[in-house]
Amino acid sequence: MKEPSRRLLWERRSQTPLLVLAVAFAVAYAVPIVAPDASARVHGACTAVEWVVWGAFAADYLVRLALSEERGRFVRTHWLDLAAVVLPLVQPLRLLRLVATLLLVGRRARMAPQIQLTTYVAGSVVGLMMFGSLAVLSVERDAPDGNIRNLGDAVWWSFTTMTTVGYGDHSPTTGLGRVLAVGLMLSGIALLGVVTANIAAWFISRFERDDQAERLHLAAILELQAEVRALRGEVARLGGTADPATVPPAPAAPAQRGATAPTP
Repeated sequence: MKEPSRRLLWERRSQTPLLVLAVAFAVAYAVPIVAPDASARVHGACTAVEWVVWGAFAADYLVRLALSEERGRFVRTHWLDLAAVVLPLVQPLRLLRLVATLLLVGRRARMAPQIQLTTYVAGSVVGLMMFGSLAVLSVERDAPDGNIRNLGDAVWWSFTTMTTVGYGDHSPTTGLGRVLAVGLMLSGIALLGVVTANIAAWFISRFERDDQAERLHLAAILELQAEVRALRGEVARLGGTADPATVPPAPAAPAQRGATAPTP
């Protein structure tokens, strides 16, 4: 069990740096979309940051694979990580790098404890909404019949799509935009379901702890009552009586010294 422990140690230590890199990727992905008129140097720097972040996640996968004792089983059980690493190489689109990074961050967040998991899921909801907004804006902004022209329209569309409200005032018109809409709807339903489930699980665990404490308190009271009855029985046995109710009344106190005895 030496190798799995080394891999788990690496995963715990690399989790925070990878999340920081994911934030850097989010900024690099958003800048060219929010500011399309930026200089070519800015666009090039953002593209370089995206590839550096992807390379960091790819290196993390390779390190975890090297530290695994059963590498074949690791590949089979972490096939989504492998797909996210290979996906940007198949067709180097910015959208594919976005999907790959979201997949890898989501997989690593699942390893966290419940409290951290709730935080990661809530952050994933916000992050998915923002990424969905940026992605659909980059696709729909130049579409001839598109009605999502600015970031405000994209955020509003993303929010209504994730919550499955769908007012219809803004909707994608391109094929890729509609694919994004389907992915956003499914992901939004799944993430909101996880948030609801975590809240419900917290309340249930809280009620279970209170119920367990009440049961322990009741058990302690019953045990104390049993000990009191046993002590009473022991006192009665040592006093020579079977029942304290059968003990005869105590004799009257002797008359005080110097008092006149009653005349017979």
